Amino acid sequence: MATKLATPLLRTATDYPTDYWNDSCNAAELEYAIENGAVGATTNPTIVGTVMKQEYDIWAPRVRQIAAQHPHWTDQEVTWQVIEEMAIRGWKMLEPIYQQHHGQKGRLSIQINPTFNRSVEKMLEQARHFDTLAPNVQIKFPATAAGLEAIEQATYEGLNINATESFTVSQALAVGAAVDRALARREAEGHDTSWMSPICTIMIGRTDDWVKKSCERDGITIHPGAADWAGIAVFKRAAAIFKERGYRARLLAAAYRHHLHWSELIGGDVSMTIPANWQRLFNSSPVEVRDRWSDPVPAAYVEELQRHVPEFVKAFEPDGLSVPEFDGYGATMRTLRAFISSYWELVETIDDLLIPNPDVRA
Repeated sequence: MATKLATPLLRTATDYPTDYWNDSCNAAELEYAIENGAVGATTNPTIVGTVMKQEYDIWAPRVRQIAAQHPHWTDQEVTWQVIEEMAIRGWKMLEPIYQQHHGQKGRLSIQINPTFNRSVEKMLEQARHFDTLAPNVQIKFPATAAGLEAIEQATYEGLNINATESFTVSQALAVGAAVDRALARREAEGHDTSWMSPICTIMIGRTDDWVKKSCERDGITIHPGAADWAGIAVFKRAAAIFKERGYRARLLAAAYRHHLHWSELIGGDVSMTIPANWQRLFNSSPVEVRDRWSDPVPAAYVEELQRHVPEFVKAFEPDGLSVPEFDGYGATMRTLRAFISSYWELVETIDDLLIPNPDVRA
């Protein structure tokens, strides 16, 4: 019998310290990812809405069943029950990996309600609830001013965080410092932290998107390839400073737009969360699987971005943004708006199931 050749992603995950996650809670996609070396997964309102469509035959009757079991629940309460059940299914699929790696891998991230982004207490209240759902929970907080406060408190309480909606070196460094302060407080009080695995996401594709959009908005002309390196430059610079300062949160790259977001990170002691369509594309690609982590970002592109694009400078420089400025950074606002919109679209999808349109024959 012929031996099945290892796919590029499996080689990435087994030959190097680079981890990858499935950027979805779709069961079939997660199964494929685990077979190809994935050790985690993630979700957000956009992903859950997509899974609702992909697995409609599963979730439509389940929504009606939940509503029948809880006749006084609001549409949002039904929505969160669905989100949590999708997450629990993913957590169960990843539990063997979680057990094998003693909590350092095998987690699925579930995102705080994006409409809570201004309230520390609402974020913490929901996070504490999420932490009761499964042993391998990872909880996504926004890397905003309020989110950082919640991240530090949650980590101190022993919750495993994933800082999301992060696009800049300064946001990542603020997360790394907050996590370290919280872990140090726990340890000083005699609490075990060996099983904790805090994550700091940098949404490198959305950093690229914002550089491109800001150039379009402000009438800036740059080399067409330069912006595709913006997020990678930010990620590698943040990683170098994390290593230098000894921060214990693990960096994770998200929001994939092209193969460089995978291939240029191979070899790094970092993680990547990759959508299913990109996983299959990478696994069928001729791109050589080799260590490129220490390869510098093309200097000409970095210099051009620094010289002409102020929004890149804000993302790339360690002091490019102060904590109060995080909320007003363009990529943060664009992503928060997108997640909030996706959340309400998901609630509307639930509403359509709870109150079907009587003008349309079933």
